[in-house]
Amino acid sequence: MAVITVRQNGSYKVEGDDVKLVDWNGNEYHIPKRPFALCRCGASKTKPFCDRSHTEIGFQAAEAAVPGSVDRPAQ
Repeated sequence: MAVITVRQNGSYKVEGDDVKLVDWNGNEYHIPKRPFALCRCGASKTKPFCDRSHTEIGFQAAEAAVPGSVDRPAQ
C-alpha cells in the first residue's frame, strides 16, 4: 500500500514499493530512490520531484486536514 504524507510547508512524501508515477501521457517516471518526495511549491528544478526549493522560497502551505471537515476534493 502507498502512503502519501503532506509535509508541513514542504513536499509530498510518497512511501511504498507499489507506487508508479506517470505523466499525463501515461509515460512512467524513473523513481531514483524510495521513499521519494513530490514538489508541492512549484519551484523545484527537478519536477515532479522535490529538490527542497520550498525552503529557499519560504513556501507556506494551506491548512492541515481537519477531522469532520466538510471540505471535499476538487471535482
